[in-house]
Amino acid sequence: MKTVVVVGAGALGSHLVLLARNWEVDLQLVDFDRVEAKNIQSQFHSKMGSGKNKAKALQSLMNGLFGLKVGTKPVKLADNNQQQLLGAADLIIDCTDNFAAREIIQGFAREHEVACLHGCLSADGDLARVVWTEHFTADAEGEEGEATCEDGRNLAFHALAAAMIAQVAQKFLEEDAKQSWQVTPFTVVRLT
Repeated sequence: MKTVVVVGAGALGSHLVLLARNWEVDLQLVDFDRVEAKNIQSQFHSKMGSGKNKAKALQSLMNGLFGLKVGTKPVKLADNNQQQLLGAADLIIDCTDNFAAREIIQGFAREHEVACLHGCLSADGDLARVVWTEHFTADAEGEEGEATCEDGRNLAFHALAAAMIAQVAQKFLEEDAKQSWQVTPFTVVRLT
């Protein structure tokens, strides 16, 4: 059985896990952050998870709703733990929202030749990229404190972006095929 490690259980990662519930893989979640009330409008988290670690809360939610067993690593990805968190992966899916984490993930994937799919949302929530690491360049972050998904206004688009990540990852898992895409609320453009 293949191991898929999803890093980030927020706007993209939480919806991705919901859509990946039928994959026959060992699914592992990495996230250090906690569910806040503002997250519930835009992420696949429940009020019962409020205050809990996002990976653990999503694990409980998926087990309660679907009986799905999901592994969790409720810590922050850093240079000193990347092997421990990513080392067993056959596929890494980057659903993070910060430059430093993306750099660590991409560096690990390239060094260890692990397939890695990056999912990214623009700060204004109207553009997503789903890109394999060999074609990916992490963008510098916007201004500190810039909101990306807190009010739920872009919930449908976040779910659309997560669905594209899920579709691309599933195609890779089943056919070893890699496609990269750019997504807006009304267009989908294949990049590779």
